[in-house]
Amino acid sequence: MNISKVLPKLLAAMGLSLLLAGCGVNAIPAKDQAVKAALANVQAAYQRRLDLIPNLVATVQGYAAQEKGVLTAVTEARAQATHVSIDASTITDPAAMEKFQQAQNQLGGVLGRLMAISENYPDLKSNQNFLALQSQLEGTENRIEIARRDYNSAVQDYNTELVTIPGSLWAATIYKSYKQATPFAATAAAQSAPVVSFPGSTPAPAPASP
Repeated sequence: MNISKVLPKLLAAMGLSLLLAGCGVNAIPAKDQAVKAALANVQAAYQRRLDLIPNLVATVQGYAAQEKGVLTAVTEARAQATHVSIDASTITDPAAMEKFQQAQNQLGGVLGRLMAISENYPDLKSNQNFLALQSQLEGTENRIEIARRDYNSAVQDYNTELVTIPGSLWAATIYKSYKQATPFAATAAAQSAPVVSFPGSTPAPAPASP
C-alpha cells in the first residue's frame, strides 16, 4: 500500500467529517434520541402510578366498601390506561398521543375522586398504609409533571431543529424520514394531580402546568 497516496484521502475524509459535524449534521438524530429518552421517563412515571392503584383501591375498599361506584371507576380507568400506550414509534402521531393523554386524564380524574372520599372516613385517613400510599401517589404525580415537562422541552428543541437552519437543510436531504414529535398538551385536566391531604394539614396545591 502506498501511504503517500492513501494519506491525503484519509485526511480529506477526516476533514469532511469534522466539517459536517461542525455544520450540525448529527443534531437531528441526537435530539431525536433525547426525545425518546424523555418519553421513556414519562412512561416510567405513569407506570409507577398504575402500580400504586391496586393497593390503594384495596386499602380504601377495606374502610369504604360502600363507595363501590368510585372504586369501580378507578379500576376501569386503570384498565383502560393500561391498554392505551405510546412508544418511540408513535410519538409523531398526534392522534395516538391524544388517545394516550385522554386515558391518563380520565384515570387522574377518578383518582382525585377516590382520594376525596377519604375525608368521610376518619379511620381510613389515619390508616398508616393509606397515608403511605397517599404520599407515594403525591410523589408520583410530581414525577409525572416533571417528566412531562422535560419531554415537552426535548420535543421543542427537536422540532425547532427540524425547521431552522441548518437543521432544516439536513431534514430536507439526509433525514427526510424524521418527523416532528408531538408534545403533551398542557390541559388543566392533564396537569391537575389528585389532591392529597393529610390529617390536620392543608392540601397542597397541584403543580403548575409545564
